[in-house]
Amino acid sequence: MAVLPLLLCLLPLAPASSPPQLATPSLCPRRCHCQTQSLPLSVLCPGAGLLFVPPSLDRRAAELRLADNFIAAVRRRDLANMTGLLHLSLSRNTIRHVAAGAFADLRALRALHLDGNRLTSLGEGQLRGLVNLRHLILSNNQLAALAAGALDDCAETLEDLDLSYNNLEQLPWEALGRLGNVNTLGLDHNLLASVPAGAFSRLHKLARLDMTSNRLTTIPPDPLFSRLPLLARPRGSPASALVLAFGGNPLHCNCELVWLRRLAREDDLEACASPPALGGRYFWAVGEEEFVCEPPVVTHRSPPLAVPAGRPAALRCRAVGDPEPRVRWVSPQGRLLGNSSRARAFPNGTLELLVTEPGDGGIFTCIAANAAGEATAAVELTVGPPPPPQLANSTSCDPPRDGDPDVLTPPSAASASASASASAKAADAGPPTDRGVQVTEHGATAALVQWPDQQPIPGIRMYQIQYNSSADDTLVYRMISADSHSFLLTDLAPGRTYDLCVLAVFEDSATGLTATRPVGCAHFSTEPALHPCGAPHAPFLGGTMIIALGGVIVASVLVFIFVLLMRYKVHGGQPPGKAKVPAPVSSVCSQTNGATPALSAPEPAAPRAHTVVQLDCEPWGPSHEPTGP
Repeated sequence: MAVLPLLLCLLPLAPASSPPQLATPSLCPRRCHCQTQSLPLSVLCPGAGLLFVPPSLDRRAAELRLADNFIAAVRRRDLANMTGLLHLSLSRNTIRHVAAGAFADLRALRALHLDGNRLTSLGEGQLRGLVNLRHLILSNNQLAALAAGALDDCAETLEDLDLSYNNLEQLPWEALGRLGNVNTLGLDHNLLASVPAGAFSRLHKLARLDMTSNRLTTIPPDPLFSRLPLLARPRGSPASALVLAFGGNPLHCNCELVWLRRLAREDDLEACASPPALGGRYFWAVGEEEFVCEPPVVTHRSPPLAVPAGRPAALRCRAVGDPEPRVRWVSPQGRLLGNSSRARAFPNGTLELLVTEPGDGGIFTCIAANAAGEATAAVELTVGPPPPPQLANSTSCDPPRDGDPDVLTPPSAASASASASASAKAADAGPPTDRGVQVTEHGATAALVQWPDQQPIPGIRMYQIQYNSSADDTLVYRMISADSHSFLLTDLAPGRTYDLCVLAVFEDSATGLTATRPVGCAHFSTEPALHPCGAPHAPFLGGTMIIALGGVIVASVLVFIFVLLMRYKVHGGQPPGKAKVPAPVSSVCSQTNGATPALSAPEPAAPRAHTVVQLDCEPWGPSHEPTGP
């Protein structure tokens, strides 16, 4: 008991100690795990069932993992002021929308994972501010469009870009060519149908390029491919090698892929899809000599054209080859023609002059070129004087023609001469036309085609007629039985020039396959359609309407007068309002036989001849029944 007072006396003499320092509480969202004991800070929320980015994030965090949640959008304020964030994972959420500038404050970010979401497009402002980004993973989305400026802020720092398993049909190849530090580029499992030549020429650090499972029919040679050895698998490859994967594409194995065939590779997925002779064969098993191309052949060109000045003109040129030839036009002055204010060049080989001038006439040259060579054809254009002005109210008609325009008529001597002249010009410019097929009769909308019997070709199954007009690029096909040697075309347009060919379809005894052999071709023109009468003059129309209206009024007045006269006559010459009141007539029937009637009516003013008439009347009632004979 003596010790307690002593302790109580010593307590005031003890030095006062400072209160303990409380640590600053860290912000950690619910259902998340936060590492705050040491720097850098980490916020880990994988599979936490989050519907949005948690608002109570520690803005000092260097790592944020939000994968495997249900986040549907990234808003501008969700990641604001997180200037120290280095790694951000939003994989396997349901993100459909990323706000413009949502990552604007993440200037230190090195890796961004957005794979496994539902993004359909990526605009220019959605990745703004990522100036230090190294890894961008966008695979397994629904991307169908990638803006040309979407990667501008990270173009100089990006090392890994994954766009695989999306719906991309086109890419901003010029923007991708500026990724000078990219090491891995994943474009596999998309819908890419072509790659422009030189698309990867500036990617000097590229080590792996994956274009597996797209729609590529060819892969153009690139300067990058010639500088680095191409390998199939990264295992054991030197650091300077380029791993190129392109399996699962419908490759067209022609001479354009010889460069790839010459490489020593170990792939086991690539196969040829075309041409038919190589379809399905293993790419590396096809001999180099089988990768061949076919030079272009011009199959159709416009006949000599004559148009008045100021009118449009369309020059057409069609060519076939392997690969498909590209058609270009050269003017009579030797200039290469393209799209301009007066001309339009279409990919199908058509050159359209919107407004012709007198100086546009001459010989235009069509050049069809591909990897195997080129072919040329000449088309003559004559530009005449402008047509005279036409009267808008002209009522004259074209002179009548004999017969209906659809009735087939043999070609006239003039047209036959013109056709012969055109055939001679065509023969000078190209191969002669087979005279076995003839159009013997033609009208405005019909033509009779005849061809000789094809005895040298055994086993003919049918004939095929194909034709198109000068104003239509679409070929029309007709299948004819094997025992026919003529056919009537009834779906033609008046006033057009047609190119027609007949082919024999037969079974090749050597291969057992169905083959075709041309019987011959013909060139003809249908008759122009009759022009209807011009519209009558406007004054004539007005006068006609006035006369017709006056006639209707006069006829109505005459009918009204006639009705009045008829009513006046019916009422005995008295006006309809003052009709004569008939005299009272006895209701008793009598028999007139020349004697004095029992009941007399008022005598007439003048004697009249009476006709004896026997009247039999029925009694009116019981009070009028006869009492005796």
